Amino acid sequence: MEVRTERGLDRLVNFSDATVAIAITLLILPLVDLAGEVKSESLGSFFHDHLSALTSFAITFAVIGRFWSAHHRVFEFAIAYDHRIVTVNLVWLASIVFLPFAANILSNSSGEPSVSALYIGTMIVTSGAAAVLDWLLVHTPGLGNPETIARLQVSTAVVFTCLLVLSMLIAVVFPVIGLYALLLLLLAPAVGRFWSGRRAART
Repeated sequence: MEVRTERGLDRLVNFSDATVAIAITLLILPLVDLAGEVKSESLGSFFHDHLSALTSFAITFAVIGRFWSAHHRVFEFAIAYDHRIVTVNLVWLASIVFLPFAANILSNSSGEPSVSALYIGTMIVTSGAAAVLDWLLVHTPGLGNPETIARLQVSTAVVFTCLLVLSMLIAVVFPVIGLYALLLLLLAPAVGRFWSGRRAART
């Protein structure tokens, strides 16, 4: 297995950060296009009429910020990378870049289950790719810092991904709930601690 190091790893991280920055900036563009309407109506009316777009922006900004924060933390444990890391990271970036598109469709929809599935499904790809990155760093000798890699909990990303899958199923089966199903993610820390405790007990 060919392992690449130092400068290449820096370029990988910098490229990822730049791509996320562009994606998160794209979120505001639909609102910029709508801003011209403020001239013909009050600001309060504007916010009322476009509450869906504003909410979609706020939620997706927080989602991308959360994913970037986790990605940043994971690569703090990396000292090298290989072609698998590059491939999985590109999948992660593709889903991040797609999120503004999914968010724009969401803001213009009226609660269709397919739109909720598209939006949450994109997040599942992001979280799943993050879980694979975690696994590769932990289980591939030479990629993770041996002094700190033990602190990287693969189960965190796995639990988050599983809760996203459950949220999508609920949103599709029960359209009236819709994206409120994402509130299940609030259980992630508790479920993660429970899972880690069970694994520790087995060992």
